[in-house]
Amino acid sequence: MATIFEKLFKNSGTKERQICLVGEPNTGKSTLANRFSRDFTGKKEDVSPVSPIPHETVEITKLEHFDFQVGKKKLDVTLVDTPGIAQSIDYREFMKHGLTQNEAIQRAKDATGGIINSIKYLKEVDLALVVMDSTRPPFDQVSLTLLGTLESHNTKTIIVANKTDLTDANVELIKSTFPHIPVCPISALNGKGVEDLYQQIAAIA
Repeated sequence: MATIFEKLFKNSGTKERQICLVGEPNTGKSTLANRFSRDFTGKKEDVSPVSPIPHETVEITKLEHFDFQVGKKKLDVTLVDTPGIAQSIDYREFMKHGLTQNEAIQRAKDATGGIINSIKYLKEVDLALVVMDSTRPPFDQVSLTLLGTLESHNTKTIIVANKTDLTDANVELIKSTFPHIPVCPISALNGKGVEDLYQQIAAIA
């Protein structure tokens, strides 16, 4: 039997949606998650850690049940920031950032577990925001496999072409590579294009 809360919520007219940030390491997923939090909850503290070291996010992080309102569209959103998905992890790469060998090996183990959890979680979401670094060529195996997996799940998807504030960004290359998927160019760092992303989410989610 449904609880009183569930009945009230069901009749409130607010739709529940799980939106997932997914992509390769260091594409700006956590920076975007923190911007969502500031824009819709007013919280100044970060939801997800941000670092130049790859695989800083090794666990799934959630910003649960906040009001996502754009114009007349209002959603009850849980935003999920997932660990970066990589084709392989070399613990020696972490040592270049000052980690000891033991720390680097543990970081690689944690990152591997995070990748597995990220892929598993894709079945649970209503909308996937595939965050890409627009300064990198989009032809890598990770992006192709990730988008193919989402398509096989019939998951609604937006490609978020991030880091457009950098001079070598090439959004048009991403658009021409994936013409069947909506692409939204943004800079999660300075906020450029983020309002357009919110509009797309409101229209699709």
